[in-house]
Amino acid sequence: MTRPVPYLNEEVANRDFKYYIFDWDDNILHMPTKIRMEHKEEDGTWKSVEVSTSTFALVRTDTEHYRPPTQGGWAEAFRNFADPENDGEPNRFIEDTLAALAKVSNGEKPSPSYNTFRKTLIEGRIFAIVTARGHAPATIEKAVRVFIENALTPLERETMMSNLRGYRKFLDKVETFGTDEEELDYYLGMCRYAAVTYDGFKERMANDPVYKEKLARATTAAKPELAKEFAIRDFVEHVFHMLQRTGGLGRSVAIGFSDDDKGNVKSVSNYIKSELSRRFDGIKFVVYDTSDRSLSKGRKVCVSGQMNLPGF
Repeated sequence: MTRPVPYLNEEVANRDFKYYIFDWDDNILHMPTKIRMEHKEEDGTWKSVEVSTSTFALVRTDTEHYRPPTQGGWAEAFRNFADPENDGEPNRFIEDTLAALAKVSNGEKPSPSYNTFRKTLIEGRIFAIVTARGHAPATIEKAVRVFIENALTPLERETMMSNLRGYRKFLDKVETFGTDEEELDYYLGMCRYAAVTYDGFKERMANDPVYKEKLARATTAAKPELAKEFAIRDFVEHVFHMLQRTGGLGRSVAIGFSDDDKGNVKSVSNYIKSELSRRFDGIKFVVYDTSDRSLSKGRKVCVSGQMNLPGF
């Protein structure tokens, strides 16, 4: 027997503030999308191969044995990781998200952050998706909607809407609400979607005074990790302004980041220790390494910081 779900859950006012930053591939979902590469054979010739995102995380710095296609370079390597050029073409990201969700529903072991992401949505907590893909923010948001529709039960979706209205009343002082669709639009609009190889993201990063200088000094291999740093900083500042606007800075606040790429985990951990933990005072930062599939929730590798933004 299921319990009735309240239309508006005012108990969210008693919660602490937890926010999440998720990588998508092999962290939320094991996506079937492949990366086009060339592999050096034993006889010294190069052969075209397709590798999974989990394999790419291991070999992407092995320039002796792997390289992007000679025809088209990295753009060709990640052709399946960007939106189609023509509006009428099917979007591979949405199709692969549906395929990955179907495998989970058929019994495949979910990715390490799959259930954490489900819980984040059900509880109505703000989150960011930060991925090495090249999709527009609207495409990633659409994939999140597909996840909500397919990974959450009807009761869980009702609970989510109850929590969302509770947060709207508590933080935004709202007394009247829109339809479920309107409230979901508002919630997902408060979240952030950063595909770091998307042209719009790269342009914004290149125009940032701090990261323009960092990009000029960075190696090609280091730039994806640098881009994730920029996206994380953007989300933390977004959270700060939201809490500042709603008067929530006096509460316990934590931000968690999870990624299956050890290089990204190391880079983000160092970034938190060297910059974020010095700049931010009042928020606890937690980083999870989800590269080991034998660990259901990944490995906690860093806890640091309280959040304070001088100058804001």
